[in-house]
Amino acid sequence: MEIQRLIGRSLRAACDLTRLGERTVYIDCDVIQADGGTRTASITGAFAALCIAVDRLLEEGKLVDSPIIRQVAAVSVGVIDDVCTLDLEYAQDSRAQVDMNIVMTRDAKGELGYVEVQGTGEGRSYSRAELDQLLALGEKGCLSLMQAQLDALGSRASVICKKPKLALASNNFGKLRELKQLLGDRYDVYSMRELGVEMDVEENGETFEENALIKAKALMERLGCATLADDSGLCVDQLGGRPGVHSARYCGVHGDDEANNQLLLKELSDKPEPHKAHYGAAVALCRPGREPVTVYGRCDGQIIGEYRGTGGFGYDPLFLSDDLGMTFAEADAEAKNGVSHRARAIQKLIEVLDREDG
Repeated sequence: MEIQRLIGRSLRAACDLTRLGERTVYIDCDVIQADGGTRTASITGAFAALCIAVDRLLEEGKLVDSPIIRQVAAVSVGVIDDVCTLDLEYAQDSRAQVDMNIVMTRDAKGELGYVEVQGTGEGRSYSRAELDQLLALGEKGCLSLMQAQLDALGSRASVICKKPKLALASNNFGKLRELKQLLGDRYDVYSMRELGVEMDVEENGETFEENALIKAKALMERLGCATLADDSGLCVDQLGGRPGVHSARYCGVHGDDEANNQLLLKELSDKPEPHKAHYGAAVALCRPGREPVTVYGRCDGQIIGEYRGTGGFGYDPLFLSDDLGMTFAEADAEAKNGVSHRARAIQKLIEVLDREDG
């Protein structure tokens, strides 16, 4: 039972179990031929078996993403006749002064970690210097075994640390490109169109956060993978935060930028300057088996009484950015994206993901 628990702990340390869904993976470890180190050999072999099982589940479409986020291998070390030794044979193990099993992981960045270090002074105690030497030998052995795993798995090794899919609840090419640049280290980012999905979700929330979450949840339920959605708009202080979530359809017709701008100028015409305002954006990330993450970003400025610039869209010709000292329509795409509400929301999301990784 102790060995079973050790193998289970080691494999769980290699996986994001939320990606497995409601599944249990059973791995039968039979030692056919060995000369010591059977439990560590079982861990190293069991990981390869897990990769083969996951590869098959992915091919059959039963899994959307690979749950294997780390590689894991194990090896025995010990002190024999006062010499630190790697991978003990049975004859050595039976008379070892110190016996130790080491289980290690390696993540997508190549960083190593320990799952288990089981060290026992069988014939005598051991020093800190010997412990350091045994750990160094264990790392050398685990790295060699990890390479052997990759060689044995061949193309099936692609399931190790494979980036999960992230579906963007939009077909906007600009958003897609931006998110691939910002999140490409963590996810393979796709638009709905690339994944063959066409769907319209009623955005009936009262806040940007609610609407972003509605869209992200609906898409996750449809695809079964991680999804990202955003909702954004213009909020004017003197109008009590309007147009807010109704920014795209402020005039009553969705997407009529000119009519929206004219209505905005009309409503502000009898109010004193400056007309303080901000763009706000909420971004929601939904992942199967995890709580949603919602973040909010904003950029401040004011609404001016004349159009400036020909770039951008929506209210950009009227929005004078505090950061840039020009309207968003006057700024080039790189300058705008550097201070935009969406970019700031995405940066907050990255910070959340960094804390999770840490």
